[in-house]
Order: sequence, then C-alpha cells, then structure tokens
Amino acid sequence: MSPWTSFTYKLAVMIDSPRFTFVAVLSALLIFPAMFAEARAEPAHGIAMHGAPLYPADFTHFSYADPDAPKGGDVRLAVTGTFDSTNPLVVRGASAAGIRSHVFESLMARALDEPFSLYGLIAETIETPADRSWVTFSIRPEAYFSDGTPITVEDVIFSLETLRDFGRPNHRSYYSKVAEIERIGTSAVKFTFIEDGDREMPLILGLMPIIPKHFYEGRDFEATGLELPLGSGPYVIEEVDAGASIVYRRDTNHWARDLAPNRGRHNFDSITYDYYRDATSSFEAFKKGLYDMRSEGDPTRWATGYEFAAVESGDVLIEEFATGLPSGMSAFVFNTRRQHLSDVRVRQALLQMFDFEWINKTLYYDLYVRTQSFYDNSELTSHGRVADDLELSLLAPFGGVVADDILDGSYTMPVSDGSGRNRSNARAAIAILKEAGFEVQDGVMVHVDSGEPLALELIVQSTEQERLGLQYARTLERIGVNLNIRQVDSTQMQQRRQTYDYDMLPYKWFASLSPGNEQSFYWGTEGRDIEGTRNYMGTSEPAIDAMIGHLLAAVDRPEFASAVRALDRVLLSGVYVIPLFHKPTLWTARWNYLAHPEIQSLYGHQLDTWWYQANQ
Repeated sequence: MSPWTSFTYKLAVMIDSPRFTFVAVLSALLIFPAMFAEARAEPAHGIAMHGAPLYPADFTHFSYADPDAPKGGDVRLAVTGTFDSTNPLVVRGASAAGIRSHVFESLMARALDEPFSLYGLIAETIETPADRSWVTFSIRPEAYFSDGTPITVEDVIFSLETLRDFGRPNHRSYYSKVAEIERIGTSAVKFTFIEDGDREMPLILGLMPIIPKHFYEGRDFEATGLELPLGSGPYVIEEVDAGASIVYRRDTNHWARDLAPNRGRHNFDSITYDYYRDATSSFEAFKKGLYDMRSEGDPTRWATGYEFAAVESGDVLIEEFATGLPSGMSAFVFNTRRQHLSDVRVRQALLQMFDFEWINKTLYYDLYVRTQSFYDNSELTSHGRVADDLELSLLAPFGGVVADDILDGSYTMPVSDGSGRNRSNARAAIAILKEAGFEVQDGVMVHVDSGEPLALELIVQSTEQERLGLQYARTLERIGVNLNIRQVDSTQMQQRRQTYDYDMLPYKWFASLSPGNEQSFYWGTEGRDIEGTRNYMGTSEPAIDAMIGHLLAAVDRPEFASAVRALDRVLLSGVYVIPLFHKPTLWTARWNYLAHPEIQSLYGHQLDTWWYQANQ
C-alpha cells in the first residue's frame, strides 16, 4: 500500500467512524508528511509483516531458546510411512523427514514468538519501502555452505530461478511474482515485484531456501533419488537407509552457530528419524525406548495408552503444551453449489443437529473442545469479542451480512444436554426447516412444494471420519433427514474435491497468526467456479472478498487483526460449515533424559531448542 493509499484509507475509516471529529482529520493531515518520510527504505536487521519486529538489532537469542543449553547427545524420532527422496523442494517423491529444516537455510530466520517476523540469517540486512514493491538483501560475508564454499548473490539468484521453474507449487507461484532482479555490488541483490500489492512478498523471499549453484547447476533438480544434498544448515546427512531411516550429524563448524537466531538451538550431536509402518507399531516402539519423544494425536491412546511401566516410574514424562496459534477450521463442509444447501436456513438446521457434547463424550473421552471460529484460540478470533469501531466501519457497506449475535460476540455453537437425544436442538432444527419450506411427512423431511426428500451424502476417506459421520447421521434420522455416508479412496476423494462433486465432506483449513493471500484461495468468489481451489464451500459473497482485501492491505497489527475478525464474522454468519473440534493443547511424551526450556514458543514445543540431559 502506498503512503497516499494508506492515508486516504485511514481517513475514510475516520469519517465513517461514529467517533469522527474534524480535529481527528486535522491531526491526520498534519502527520501526513511523516508518512512519506517513513516510506524511505533503510537496511534493517529484521522485518515484521505488520508493525515493527519484537527484537532489537542487538538481541542475543529468541525468548523460547536457552542460550546456555548444553550441546551433545543423540535423539531418535519416529515417522509413519516411508520415503524415496532427499529433495524436499520438489513435488516428485516422498522426501525424508527433516531435510528442509536441518540442511537448508533461508535468507532470514522466523521468530516463533511473534505472529510473522524474520531476522537476518544468510542475509545480514533487509531493505524494503513502505509499499513493499521491492526488497534488497545484503548477504553476510561469513555465510558458507557446509563444503566451505561461500554463499554469494549468484547462489541467491540461482535459488529463486530454480525454485520458480522447478520447485514446489507454492514456490513457483510466489517466486514468479519477481519481475526484476538486480545485483547491487558484490554482496546485495534487489528483487522488484509485479504490481499486485502483495505485502507479504519481502517476507516470503526472506524464507526462501538457498541452494548452492556450484552443486545443483546442470543437474536435473526435479529428479527423485537419495543423493545427499548440500546446504548451509546446522546439520549434514550422515546416513540414509532407503525408506527406513535417516541420520543427521551436527556440523560443529556451522558458520551461523553463534548468530542470535541460532543461540540455544540445534543442540543434539545427531538426530535420527526411524520410519514405522503405522501408528500402532510406532507407539509400541516408543514404549520400548526405541525412540525418545512422541507427539500424540489419538485421543483414545492419550486417554488410555500411557499407563505403561516407564510412565509410572518417571522414566517417561507426559506433558501438554499450550500454543498461541489459531486452531484452524476442521469441519463438515457444505457445498452451497447444491440446491438444498444454497439455503442458509437448511445449513443452520443441519448445524443445529450436530451433537458435539454427546460425540465428544462417547468417542473422544471429552478431550476435545468445540471450534467456535475460523481463527479460534488466537487474538484473531471474533468469538466472545464485540466488534470494534474499525470492524464496524469495514462491515458497514454490507448491512445484514453479519448476524447480530456474531457482531456483538455473544454467539456460540449449538449446545446439547449430552444425552444423545438432543431434543431441544431437534425442535429448533425442525422449526428452521419449516421456514425453509420443509416438513416431516411419514417420518421423512420433505420439501412441501416439490415433495423431494432432504437427503444428502457425506463423502469420507478414513474409518475415523466414517465413525464420526455415522454418529451425525443417526442424529439427523430423528428429524427425517437422510445422510448417506460414503467412504472413498484417496484418489476418488481428491477428484471429487477438486471438481466440487459432493454435498458434504470433512476438511481442515489450517490457520496462522498472519493469514494472507491464501484466504482468497480458500473463500474468494473467484474460486467458486474454478476447479482445484480450496473454496470447497462455494462461497460467493462480496463482503468476504472485501474483508480479504482489507486484511491484505493492512499496515499495522491492530488494523490487520480487525480485518481478520471482520472476515471471521462474515464466514460464521454464512453457516458454510459445521465446525467440529480441536485439541486444546499439544499432547507429548518424552523419555526423561530430554529437557526443554521453560518458555515455549507460540507454536508450542520446538524440538530444536531441546537438549540431552545426562545422568538421567
């Protein structure tokens, strides 16, 4: 956003605000010259997506890393499945775990105790103007690949061009937004972007993995195989057993080991990933001490499986870690392209019949919490929060789109008595469907005018999804709605999802503290009729498009958060999904010779800050 655009936008918000005064506008006019002064780009040690980064230029370490953590020891981890590639930067093949984070470094390092901030790593400084139409990185003279070759501007340019042409789809998409590359002296490179107003681009390039030109030039970058890669990261690959295990050895001469973003991190001498056929065999291996730390995702196993001898003796420690990240939206998704589901009242009635309390108690040991928002569990959620003045201004042109109880923060998902009968909710659902032209005839919910039964299909892929769907279907039977559960294989699911060939399906949209362009891909109008987007709901709502535009244009964090919460309110009001549930914490188990810092990141535990604790 240019200074003039930013100024006029803020001025318009002031005028629309109920707190508008001419004094406020006069103040804005007086500070306008300062906004142009801020537009001058200066080299900086870090960058934040909104506002200023948390840490000053002379910071010594991230808050969630212990700079005094001891080095040494070995750690073994488990992965389910197999691998056939050591290149994590291309689509082909299944890459071995850990290569991207252990072997390849980026221009900048992300701080995990901030929403979206980066600090210099390979790049010593970053320079970008207020409108972020270009970015310049200055490369550290001490930056080296693990074979001792210096990292140069040519390596940075080669990385962008290679990943843009042969990398993963996200790399190809983002890096194609670079319109011009300019070498500045011998140690700096400037990237100028196409004019699409994407304010994330300097940060996206800051996270670009840097690969050595002298190693990869002339090779088939997209080829799969087990050739050992060359990077500049804290570890090198020591051993590969195809499909079974991969071992990393810490590079004791790692060029960046003493930089602030790395202090207290990368503490183990070696990291081994062992592959297991399935979750059951992996869990049994953990109980025997064959690997050292486990993240648990199965509520049944978490509730009943961790009662073995090593836990009772204290050799295995059970912990839950809180996070500050949005929970994401795991949901049964309505395809509003279908006739019956195009009526929001039908969707409201179907939402009313999802009995979370009964399902959580009978299937999941009451371990889950109901998801109330598309950005639940974070500052970006609208749940339980009254819309602020900026939100009201953004939503003002779209009167009636947001429900009153969602606007004032009092709305919550339907709650049952947990008995499994859900009678009051059933009465409410029947009343809503009556407004939509349906009634129960001979035990079947039918449309009064057409006589057509309200019958839907939920496609699922896993046994767990099928079990959940069957519980919901039994509840709908009580009001005469037929929900057929159809299990399909992964190929069929992918095909039907891409072509929007379904009534309902389960899906999870992951969320970050800095949602950006992907929001258009998720819910933007343009994706409704284009196959292959993640607009699985089929939304086509001008208010959604407008709120996405506002969050993408936001300059400071409060402005951004208000725009995201406004978007959240519009999505919730549309009843496009049946929100399911999420874990309130991260469930973990570790053998007691592993230790970790007291302070955790917004993302919960970070294994690269842990260390081996001797004499345990």
